[in-house]
Amino acid sequence: MQRDKILEQVDQFKDQYDIIIIGGGATGVGIALEASVKGYKTLLLEKSDFTKSTSSKSTKLLHGGVRYLAQGDIALVREACVERGRLLRNAPHLAKNQSFVIPTFGWFDELKFTIGLKLYDLLAGTYSIGSSHWVSKKKALEKIPTIQPERITAGVVYHDGQFDDSRMAVNVLQTAVEHGAYVLNYMAVKSLTKNAEGIADGVVFQDTETEKEYTAKGKAIVNATGVFADQILQLDKPGADKTIRPSQGVHVVLDKSFLPGDHAIMIPKTDDGRVLFAVPWHNKVVVGTTDTPVESALLEPVALEEEIKFILDTSGRYLIKAPKRQDVLSIFAGLRPLAAPKAGSSKTKEISRSHKIVVSESQLFTMVGGKWTTFRRMAQDMVKKIEQVKNWQVTPSKTKNLKIHGYKENIDLNDPLYIYGTDKERILELAKSEAGLDEVISETLQLIKAQVVWAVRNEMARSVEDVISRRIRCLFLNAPESMRIAPQVASVIASELGKDKAWEEQQVKDFLKVANNYVCCDKFKTSEN
Repeated sequence: MQRDKILEQVDQFKDQYDIIIIGGGATGVGIALEASVKGYKTLLLEKSDFTKSTSSKSTKLLHGGVRYLAQGDIALVREACVERGRLLRNAPHLAKNQSFVIPTFGWFDELKFTIGLKLYDLLAGTYSIGSSHWVSKKKALEKIPTIQPERITAGVVYHDGQFDDSRMAVNVLQTAVEHGAYVLNYMAVKSLTKNAEGIADGVVFQDTETEKEYTAKGKAIVNATGVFADQILQLDKPGADKTIRPSQGVHVVLDKSFLPGDHAIMIPKTDDGRVLFAVPWHNKVVVGTTDTPVESALLEPVALEEEIKFILDTSGRYLIKAPKRQDVLSIFAGLRPLAAPKAGSSKTKEISRSHKIVVSESQLFTMVGGKWTTFRRMAQDMVKKIEQVKNWQVTPSKTKNLKIHGYKENIDLNDPLYIYGTDKERILELAKSEAGLDEVISETLQLIKAQVVWAVRNEMARSVEDVISRRIRCLFLNAPESMRIAPQVASVIASELGKDKAWEEQQVKDFLKVANNYVCCDKFKTSEN
């Protein structure tokens, strides 16, 4: 998956695409895969880097949604449980079974969650990934030894999925490209073109690196921009009603000592009615999340002080070792692309996470809502809708059992290269074949130079942030260490892309500016602008 090569092909291709997708997050990459596997000539355009916004900042869970079960949304839970099971089967190098313990605080909790989670198991059907069951206080404390023992009476164990979101997107895109899709990052859509009947039939887009403009014609145009969907809808029809109400979710990342072992914790109802997760991830612990309505969508949202305080204070009430600001390795904020609530309602946590498809008068297809767990089903529904509206032959989906690029079973989670699946061997060969590429950039993050080169050559990484944040996840795991290694990473990328020293220095400055928002303790912040 090489950007220059794909761009050259797109520039030379003067015929019409079947489907043009705007947006390279979970929704867009799923549609690109679904469409290309069906044989449609597909073009995907992302204005920044793939998963730059919401789709790289999830809780790292593939889940049916215990909370949605409590709200009575049985259909959504069933759909998500099935999709969770499919993804665990189709991408075992990136998605795994994660056991959770719900600590209970009295006999009523024990009864309620034991019964509720049995229903959760049943909804998964043949895609069940483990049976839930009650455990005694002693057993619960063995599984989650850092929980405050005086607070709990017992526990309920259940199973959900855990994954790496940005790595999943990269591998899904690689799979789409293998099936003929054209995918490009750093391509900003400037306008839509329409035919004499007012039907959307193309896009004008600009390469943000060179500022060169291109026009591509498509039989169907898809708006898959998530929290930015209204911006594209404004291009289609200035003054159009808002469809998205963003909600911000914040997570903090802690050292594994705060939750040793393999089990995650789910507090189903905190003091303010939110859900709190503490989930093992890449030998760290992700804790969150918040649910804060925001007025506008930002490409790089920033955690609010009250959100940080809520997570630290709430987790501190349940854990023996209460986390402090100086314990936080990284903090990240993402926006949920929730469908705008009905008039008079402002509670984002009450808005369904199910997806819906909106078709405008110009036949611009927009996906609203949804989540990572159901991204494949969302894509299936979108392509089917296109087929129906465009009077194309409706064909069955071919992605239900499709192995994702890198597919590899029986991986070793202690291997720092396990997330590459079958590409691991190619990276090791690269490290051996070219001088210096086996050099360690970070002992703490277990990063070698070959991974940076691989990201540029094969995964369309174009910047220091692309590599450190989304190709190898370092920024999410240890922000201060990521800031330290930025100059060395910039040097490797510059060598690959043929950039000069001034480019390197600007890249480091740009990265440090973003990374400052991931640092929780002021002593690690930089004054770079």
